Amino acid sequence: MSTSIDFYFDYGSPTSYLAYKQLPGLMQRTGTTVNYRPILLGGVFQQTSNQSPMDMPAKRDWMVSDMKFFADRYNVPFELNPYFPINTLVLMRGAIFAQQQGFLDSYSTAIFDAMWGKPQNMADPAVIGRVLQAVDLDVRRIVGATQDPQIKEKLKADTQEAVDRGVFGAPTIFVGTKMFFGQDRVPYVEELLAKR
Repeated sequence: MSTSIDFYFDYGSPTSYLAYKQLPGLMQRTGTTVNYRPILLGGVFQQTSNQSPMDMPAKRDWMVSDMKFFADRYNVPFELNPYFPINTLVLMRGAIFAQQQGFLDSYSTAIFDAMWGKPQNMADPAVIGRVLQAVDLDVRRIVGATQDPQIKEKLKADTQEAVDRGVFGAPTIFVGTKMFFGQDRVPYVEELLAKR
């Protein structure tokens, strides 16, 4: 029986990237559809008094090693972005617009790959423009939309909805009301889906 899951993410989260790369296989094996939920992780951290593990030196060192371990297991390219941390506000607004216009898949793949697959300075508008042009997306239209008050408000509202639902970081996946936090929980999501 087909079902759907909610996937909350921010392009600035390397673990969101690792989870994102697992989702196509999960969908194929389970018949599940994914509701992609772009949120602003900085806003989530602020509201939940959380912080990035990358801001804590001992945890950062372990986490970088752990992410490389999982990237090897998943057979996906991964490098720590030398420009990290990157303010993803504009990128996430772009995701809201891309979702509304029906091209979120190509947009997300391009942005995630440029953040963590072959890292580039995704805080630089010129770099963002080149990344989007490379996948034939209308840069001017996307950039214009990131300044649209309705797009801004939608990202704020979606981030608040995530916090209200219990999200405190990314990636977070919901199967119904069951919440899974972290890219390493995707196999457990799949196990639960297989039982349904």
